[in-house]
Amino acid sequence: MVGIVLVSHSAKLAEGLADLIAQVASEELPVAVSGGTSDGRLGTDPDRIREAVAEVDQGEGVVVIPDLGSAVLAVKSVLEFLDGEVVLVDAPFVEGAVSAAVIASTGAPLEAVADAARQARDVAKL
Repeated sequence: MVGIVLVSHSAKLAEGLADLIAQVASEELPVAVSGGTSDGRLGTDPDRIREAVAEVDQGEGVVVIPDLGSAVLAVKSVLEFLDGEVVLVDAPFVEGAVSAAVIASTGAPLEAVADAARQARDVAKL
C-alpha cells in the first residue's frame, strides 16, 4: 500500500489530519506525520521528515503532502537522500490528504494516489 506523509509546521495540525484520515479512509493505511520542530515549536525538521517516510514506506511508494512554503523546502532538501519512490505533491493540505488516503486505501498505485491529491485542488466546496 502507498504510504502518506503529512508535513506541517504544527504537530497538532498534522496529527489531527492523520486522525481524520484514519476515520474516513482506513486505520490500516500507513500514514505518518512530521510536524513542528524537535523542541516543540512551529516549524519543520528534515530529520523528522526522513523518519516519517521510512516509517510508512512499504515498497509501493510514498506521497508527501506539505502544508506551507517552507515545509515544501524542507521536503525538497531531503528528497535527494531518500531511497524508494517518494513523490512531493502540490495539493491542498486537508483535501489533498483525504483524497489521497481514500484512493491509497483501495490499493491504488503511487501515481493514482498522487493524482488524487492534486485533483482535490479543483473540487468545489460549495
